[in-house]
Amino acid sequence: MNILLTGGAGFIGRWVAKQLLSEGHQLWILDDLSNGQERNLTEFIDHPGLVQFINDSILNENLLEELFNKHHFEICYHLGASINVQDSIDDPGVTFNNDTVGTFYILEQCRKHNTKVVFMSTCMVYDRCVDETGITETHPTKPASPYAGAKVAAENMVLSYFYAYGLPTVVIRPFNTYGPYQKTGGEGGVVAIFINNHLNGRDLNIYGEGTQTRDLLYVEDCARFVVSAGFSDQVNGEIVNAGLGKDISVNDLALLISGDPSRIKHVEHIHPQSEIQKLLCNFDKARHLLKWEPEITLDEGIARTKAWIQNGGLQ
Repeated sequence: MNILLTGGAGFIGRWVAKQLLSEGHQLWILDDLSNGQERNLTEFIDHPGLVQFINDSILNENLLEELFNKHHFEICYHLGASINVQDSIDDPGVTFNNDTVGTFYILEQCRKHNTKVVFMSTCMVYDRCVDETGITETHPTKPASPYAGAKVAAENMVLSYFYAYGLPTVVIRPFNTYGPYQKTGGEGGVVAIFINNHLNGRDLNIYGEGTQTRDLLYVEDCARFVVSAGFSDQVNGEIVNAGLGKDISVNDLALLISGDPSRIKHVEHIHPQSEIQKLLCNFDKARHLLKWEPEITLDEGIARTKAWIQNGGLQ
């Protein structure tokens, strides 16, 4: 198939690209490198399936129109977004334009060409988990940051195109994804940050009390989930979660990685108003509709990520 992948030079996008190329598809990657890095794609530069890498923005409507008219994509995996919570609080306009308006521009081209849309959302749209059955797709949302708000708005637009136009679309909500190629700074990289600091003899700093929990999904499991959503009619018009199905407190995660309580420090939270105290994924819907479930345990995923960092994965 001819496939467009936005945000393909990013952490998760790079693994989605790897899977799509391994399955023999023709792939175009669009990324403005505001968050991704071109070196994430070095492995694929000479791959015959990678037709083109375009360093440009999803906000470039003329470019989108040209690409869709020329290549008639059958699927668009839309991962391109501003993902930093603090940045969205400091400057909500940039996040809204990239995550909501940009998604609208993508949808318009997909509507014209009947291109399936797989929209990457986030577990950050949810309210806190209240019990051990985990967060299902019908769990209440609570957009506690402009980032989450922009994603909810984009989700609703994506689903509206399914209902209004019959366009095949799906909203996917992976939980906290980690693994090789994740940055050790910024948002969402808690595992990589902790491992990198541990390996370099630095303290592991935890925002707040550290009792907040995360459901940590290994990136290759996440990529399998993302790709499978594009090839299943069962999920059209649906919202689908993916996670490990187990949560761990940030305190316990830090101890698991460092093994030394004296190296763990607690610092003032930079955005406590946007913290979700408990995140635990219920992925029954993905198991039922996509026959997907995670294969990599947290211990194995941490070991793989640590090995990658030790081997100079992060420059």
